[in-house]
Amino acid sequence: MISHPSFACEPWLLRETELSLEVLAQSESVFALANGHIGWRGNLDEGEPHGLPGAYLNGVHEVHPLPYGESGYGYPESGETAVNVTDGKIVRLLVDDEPFDLRYGELVAHERVLDFRTGVLSRTVDWISPAGTGARVVSRRLVSFTQRSIAAVEYVVEPLDTAITVAVQSELVANEQLPRTSGDPRVSAVIDTPLRAEEDFAQDTRLRLLHCTGHSGQRLGVAADHIVEGPEGTSWSAESEPDVSRFTVTATLAPGQRLRLVKFVAYGWSAQRSLPAVRDQVEGAVAAARSSGWEGLLTEQRAYLDDFWSRADVEVEGDRKIQQAVRFALFHVLQAAARAERRAVPAKGLTGTGYDGHAFWDTESFVLPVLSYTAPDTVASALRWRHEMLPEALERARQLGLAGAAFPWRTISGAECSAYWPAGTAAFHVDADIADAVVRYVAATGDEEFERGPGIELLVHTARLWHSLGRTDAEGVFHVDGVTGPDEYSAIARDNLYTNLMARRNLRAAAACVLRFTEEAADLGATGEEAAAWQEAADRMAVPYNEELGVHEQSAGFTTLARWDFEATTPEQYPLLLHFPYFDLYRKQVVKQADLVLAMMTCPDAFTKDEKARNFAYYEALTVRDSSLSACCQAVLAAETGHLRLAWDYLGEAALMDLEDLEHNTRDGLHIASLAGTWVALVVGLGGMRQYGGAGAGEPLVGFAPRLPEALTRLAFTVLIRGRRLRVEILGDEARYVLLEGEPLDLLHHGERFTVTAGEPIGHAVPPAPTHPEPRQPRGREPLSCAPGDAVHP
Repeated sequence: MISHPSFACEPWLLRETELSLEVLAQSESVFALANGHIGWRGNLDEGEPHGLPGAYLNGVHEVHPLPYGESGYGYPESGETAVNVTDGKIVRLLVDDEPFDLRYGELVAHERVLDFRTGVLSRTVDWISPAGTGARVVSRRLVSFTQRSIAAVEYVVEPLDTAITVAVQSELVANEQLPRTSGDPRVSAVIDTPLRAEEDFAQDTRLRLLHCTGHSGQRLGVAADHIVEGPEGTSWSAESEPDVSRFTVTATLAPGQRLRLVKFVAYGWSAQRSLPAVRDQVEGAVAAARSSGWEGLLTEQRAYLDDFWSRADVEVEGDRKIQQAVRFALFHVLQAAARAERRAVPAKGLTGTGYDGHAFWDTESFVLPVLSYTAPDTVASALRWRHEMLPEALERARQLGLAGAAFPWRTISGAECSAYWPAGTAAFHVDADIADAVVRYVAATGDEEFERGPGIELLVHTARLWHSLGRTDAEGVFHVDGVTGPDEYSAIARDNLYTNLMARRNLRAAAACVLRFTEEAADLGATGEEAAAWQEAADRMAVPYNEELGVHEQSAGFTTLARWDFEATTPEQYPLLLHFPYFDLYRKQVVKQADLVLAMMTCPDAFTKDEKARNFAYYEALTVRDSSLSACCQAVLAAETGHLRLAWDYLGEAALMDLEDLEHNTRDGLHIASLAGTWVALVVGLGGMRQYGGAGAGEPLVGFAPRLPEALTRLAFTVLIRGRRLRVEILGDEARYVLLEGEPLDLLHHGERFTVTAGEPIGHAVPPAPTHPEPRQPRGREPLSCAPGDAVHP
């Protein structure tokens, strides 16, 4: 995308300098606006042409039967799919009776700009109709971070040279016609006309539609109000029908005159509230937005983002693409979570319906680590969403004959939606990922109230699952059999190392929490004896290791399997899951995405430096990165083992996943976890940030081991640690630490402990990187070069 001639590379903006219909669907994803509650794809204001129209409300979905050739006990009966809700961003235009459609007439100029500092998508268009009449449209759009239910559009029309008569139609549209999707399983299913009309309204400048879903029982309301500024003679009217509510403004504009329309749109939904309650909710929200006014919304948005960037910005000197990409990434990660408020952070955020709008373990393992140190309030919200689905997770565990809670592999509401059990039910590591996110959040913030409440419940119920899922053998070793780890090209394995190490952390954290908060533990029926049993299981956890090869095994026996024939695999046969049966993949040494490498990133103390180097080299030769979750993890371990150029290349792949459409499915929505991985690759990888401790009393210790590749001259970032703002700046052979505010903080620099005090910078020399033979990747799966000036897109 950004290598496309239509896109410019700027540090704080994503700018498209001309309209390119061949990348229209992709541009709708990258220009999407959201706040975690509302999502608007970056469709053109007029609605057409479009790739995939989209307006989303976090949690609004429809249910449908899951098809099975053969049914089985414990199979989920229903799937959940996020639906396209009422579209409130549409503003159609007629110029002298000609529809303003950029596929006709002459498009003189077209520019769109997404500003990461203001949170506003701007558009400027000069167009000449087939009849020869010229018009200019200037629009701005936002989804508010401060007023959770509100999105707004400013739409201005003026003539280019001669007088024009215009009709502007501002609409609320339900059940938009959607394009059919491809056969790619990563693409969401399409549900036709999911919304059933309950009420429509149009009067003066106000519009409203209320609908409900047919099967999931959710009611949603959308209301709009308008401000109109135009020359004398400007008039308007309103009309409504079940699926369309329309406000039409007409005016004759002489050269130098303009028609300005401001549209405030309010969204609300509930599975419990009555129709009058939802109606009043959206009417109240839109009235508040109109009271703030367009300029007020802009001011609030800028202030919110100024605050965010003051604690989250990452500065990169040496590569303009990566500088733009990391801010693009952070902006979209924030948009996915900011006002989710006890809702999920879906894999695609609210930018498209890829993966059916489901949330996975991606959230806890990739997105929440970033937000824990930049926007921690959003993490508490996301974990409370997991906590609120505990009843479903407890019931699912009972259904599977297990204690504790079995959290779903993919879900919207809390119900398991994976129809393929080896990659769903068997991927129990999601429990440990949630527990790890709890420990990380509490360590980063010191939020004891959360730890005493949702935190201890999540830890206790996930620990119970591991203790019942595993078994102790005759030699006293604790095994976890028949599970699927992060690598989805391996399934139903014994002792997946990532799963075991994360389960061990989960068990130890839960035991420590029970011993700290005895009263809260007693309410859960958790005793000191149970905590001791968890601790013993953790201490005896199996850690598969091949002595002959000197490497850890991804799972027991993995290194004895036949290797995949990479030499006979052509570039066109990737991703492998679309060209080979899972049966063949499961019985070979081939890795879809970082698994054991991820284990070394999340559990760094479980491996020596030499083990990390050997493991990384071994699994690098097997990993094909058919998942967007892999590159950032490989960047981190490449940096830690001294392969800085390779780390930089993997960083580029994670950062440009959507901006370059590397997986060819950006049209269906952004890869939020890969975007978060940009921060991970920079801060955890090149910055060497690690958190030590965090389970139990006492403040954790945060360490850094920074090193830069030759391509970079400077890397600087800010993180929040227990309310303190720490600035880290890396300049080749020196790292500087500045505490911008807060009490003194103990840190580690390449293992050396020191204390930083507010306003007193401390510098440390950066030691040289360790040297190891350069690892090799499977043929044709080398990361694309990220060196400045190199072509990124093949």
